[in-house]
Order: sequence, then C-alpha cells, then structure tokens
Amino acid sequence: MRFQDENTQVRPPTLGEQRARQQALAQEQQNEQEIQVAEGKSATKRKILIGSGVTVGLVGLIATFYTVAAPQGTTTAVCTDKNGIVQDDNDCDETYVSSHNGYHSGGFFFIPIPGGGGYNQYRYNYGGQGLVGQPVRGGSFDPPSGRTTVNTKSGKTVQRGGFGISGKSSSGGTSGTSGKSGGS
Repeated sequence: MRFQDENTQVRPPTLGEQRARQQALAQEQQNEQEIQVAEGKSATKRKILIGSGVTVGLVGLIATFYTVAAPQGTTTAVCTDKNGIVQDDNDCDETYVSSHNGYHSGGFFFIPIPGGGGYNQYRYNYGGQGLVGQPVRGGSFDPPSGRTTVNTKSGKTVQRGGFGISGKSSSGGTSGTSGKSGGS
C-alpha cells in the first residue's frame, strides 16, 4: 500500500516487532547506565588527579620554605672602632652600650667619651680577624645575608639565619641625637 488516508487503521505490531522494540528500550537504558557509571568514574579520577596535584604543590611549597629558611652558614663578627681597630665585644653589645648611656643606630654603637663629651663609635666587621688593639684583617662592614648566622668571638649570636629575623634596631638612652656622627 502506497497511500493511506485518515480512515486507515493502524495495524497492531507483530510479536517480533514488539520484542525488537523492548530490546531496543532495554539496550538504550543499559547504555545510559554505562554512561552514568563512566561519568562517575571520570569525576572520581578527576578529583583524585586534582587532589594529588594539590598535594604535590603543597609538598613543593613546604620544601621551598625549608630550603629558604635554612641558614646558609655562619660567620664571625668582630667589634671595631671607627678606625678599624678591634675592640672588646662589649662595645658592640646593645645591652652594654645602653647601660653606659650610649645608643645604637643603623649598625653603629655610640658610647659617650668619659669627661670629654662626644661619643666613641663602634661597629661590627663581618668575617674579619684580629686581636683587641690591632687593626682588623679582612672581612666586610656590610652585614651578610639574612640566611647567615653571625656570632661574636665571645659566642654571642648577633644575627640568626632563616625566617623570623626582625631586623629591628633600637636606640637606647635618652639623648636627642639622630644617630649621625662626625666620624667615619
């Protein structure tokens, strides 16, 4: 029959057509379930991948922190006067300087000269050597990096390596000076 009009009745499906239709619906439902399971596995894999990436990132960050925080080494600080002559370590000790009405400013220590007015000026030489009263040999007056531990000859720690270094300087005493001197 090539043409049907509105009066033609639809023939009921045969038994074979009904079975084929049921199998097609069952196959379609099975495919949908497999897709849902695959999407669930994919989401789980994605979460695991992201989680492991975050973990690796955190481990790397912590390793970097410890590498940067670790001190590079140690050096010795020698107390010198304005002429580069090695002095007693007390002359560069903030507590000692403050107890003798001196002050500390910008890496320099100033102790009043007894009876004459004015101040003796002291500072650390880093890495230099010498005995008290002799000129310092070698070293530098520039402080080493913040990752270096600096000790005096008497064993006092001047600067610790790693994070947490405050870098503060305090000016003890009550003098109204700005910390500048006419010395070297």
